Amino acid sequence: MSATPPGAAPGLAEYRPALGPRVLLSDALLQGAATVHLIKDTAAGGSFKVGPKEHFLIARMDGSRTLAELGEEYAKEYGRRLDGARWQQILRMLGTRGLLAGAPAPAAEAAAAPEPPERGLLKGSIRLVADADATTDRLHRAVGFLLVPGFLLPLLALVLAMEVLVAVRIGELLDVTKELFTNPVLLVGAATLLWFSTALHELAHGVVARHHGGTVAEIGLRWRLPVIIMYCTVDNYLYLGTRWQRIQTAVAGAVMNLLFLLPFCALWLFAPLDAATHDALGALLLLGSVQALAMLVPLPPLDGYRIASQLCGATELAASTLAYLRLAARRDPAAGDYPRPARAAYRAYGLAAVLALAAVAAAVVAAARHLLTT
Repeated sequence: MSATPPGAAPGLAEYRPALGPRVLLSDALLQGAATVHLIKDTAAGGSFKVGPKEHFLIARMDGSRTLAELGEEYAKEYGRRLDGARWQQILRMLGTRGLLAGAPAPAAEAAAAPEPPERGLLKGSIRLVADADATTDRLHRAVGFLLVPGFLLPLLALVLAMEVLVAVRIGELLDVTKELFTNPVLLVGAATLLWFSTALHELAHGVVARHHGGTVAEIGLRWRLPVIIMYCTVDNYLYLGTRWQRIQTAVAGAVMNLLFLLPFCALWLFAPLDAATHDALGALLLLGSVQALAMLVPLPPLDGYRIASQLCGATELAASTLAYLRLAARRDPAAGDYPRPARAAYRAYGLAAVLALAAVAAAVVAAARHLLTT
């Protein structure tokens, strides 16, 4: 049996710390030149960051190991032992944050009443359901079978075929989209369908997160007049089991936007419609495709940025990239302090962001040139 760590209270070595049942730990994430892990208490709602060494210990606090055993594992991993004062500091930090099993909730958080949602004439938000997680669970039970590869892969193949068709007939679709804006009735109809698509976009994030064990905190409406949008907040997105699951959750909204267009694409191709309705459906295909693909641009706060952050394994990716590239451009020696994975991630993201913006600009210029010359 290991002796009590130096400076520790008698018997501390036999203490078996365990995290609370609703404490979540993230994977390792790059932040600047450092590597951090996020810790979240879903009961109290707070989160904070720790380094790899602290995470090594905290992740093993499941009640099965004594402090002495944890200390042995830490010494094997890092080549040094923690003294009793350091152990008491770690346990005090976890205890005061209410993260240990049986620890009381932090006084400040326990006493604080939940903030009412922001609500005003020009901007605000309102919850649409009392229990967003239960609502998402019901939706998942109803449509979750579509996430099985046997259903999902054929749907994705149809989406890909539709987008190839949109690209091939882009000139025609640009022309009918221009005409749509001269027909107020059809324009209002198309705008209503696109708004409904954004609502499905948000719900898709929640359903896919629920499929991977996530929880949804809120479903509601947010307005910044004249814009009114639906939102769906996934409470533990960064703590889903794998990076691939987080990417699936982030991309789900754009995929839903494109799936929504499939029946309208079929009508556009095969239904015997009058010319005005046929052209309006073509415009809807183009506008809906642009809406979906725009969400995949890797800039905050878009879904593409969340995907890029997961691919890079980073938090606060844009800020970290900008800080690193500024140092590198000035040939500042501090840029060399960044580990190789961080340098590679920030360079890759910086290049991807520039290329994405260039592609968007080129598409806008090409579309404007077509509309102005036809």
